[in-house]
Amino acid sequence: MSAKFSTLIYEKANHRALIVLNRPDALNAFDRTMQRELKAAWQMVKEDEDVRVVILTGAGDKAFCSGVDLKDGEDPETKAKKERDPWHHEDAGARLTSKQNGVWKPVITAVNGLCNAGAFYFIYDSDIVIASEGATFFDTHVSYGLVTALEPIGLTRRVPLGEVLRIALVGGDERVSAKRAYEIGLVSEVVLQAELMPAAERLAASIASHPPIAVQGTVKAIWSGLDVGRKQALELGELYPRVGNTPEALKQLHEKLARKDKPKWRLR
Repeated sequence: MSAKFSTLIYEKANHRALIVLNRPDALNAFDRTMQRELKAAWQMVKEDEDVRVVILTGAGDKAFCSGVDLKDGEDPETKAKKERDPWHHEDAGARLTSKQNGVWKPVITAVNGLCNAGAFYFIYDSDIVIASEGATFFDTHVSYGLVTALEPIGLTRRVPLGEVLRIALVGGDERVSAKRAYEIGLVSEVVLQAELMPAAERLAASIASHPPIAVQGTVKAIWSGLDVGRKQALELGELYPRVGNTPEALKQLHEKLARKDKPKWRLR
């Protein structure tokens, strides 16, 4: 199954949704149209019970995403609101990601090229990030005299502070290689370009094979715990299993134990 978008490719198969940022001529930068379409795509993911996991990537092999499309200009309605109210602010990246749209189905982001500036919204809200060996990561905000704030703040959840500061302050003068991104924990796997999508599909198939209530409850528990202190996070950690570990789930557990199923696993 597929849905029609002008800036995205959306396909569904085997409990997996594939979302492709499809503006390769603009290095997959997001404009206002893509922002609207991403919001709609995440709503589709949220409402479709058949979808258990999402793969997000960019079209072509040059870029995953180069951030906001500056050529698109400011939304006229937003500009008018700012003129009436100097305190009014709308972030261009406010509705790009699954978490921003209240979706708790796992997202695997496959970085297939350069990843710049606003593209980090997708990275820091993903559950699993993998990259091709030619992928690079950087943030050009300060190089153009712009403050970078939301992107590096989001990255501090995934990457040591010193690395975030270096990415933010050096700007476009330095790019983080896929190898270095793996070393600092920005991505969890680096593969050949030709192996990127097969690797993402393998992960998606593994996740989709597990009971969706357990998977989504796990995602929500972990991310919710990041927004509070340690004590509150542990209290939340006690709550989610009570809700998500349903009688049906416990029944399946005992059936598996009775069958003495041997798990199939791979070493990474």
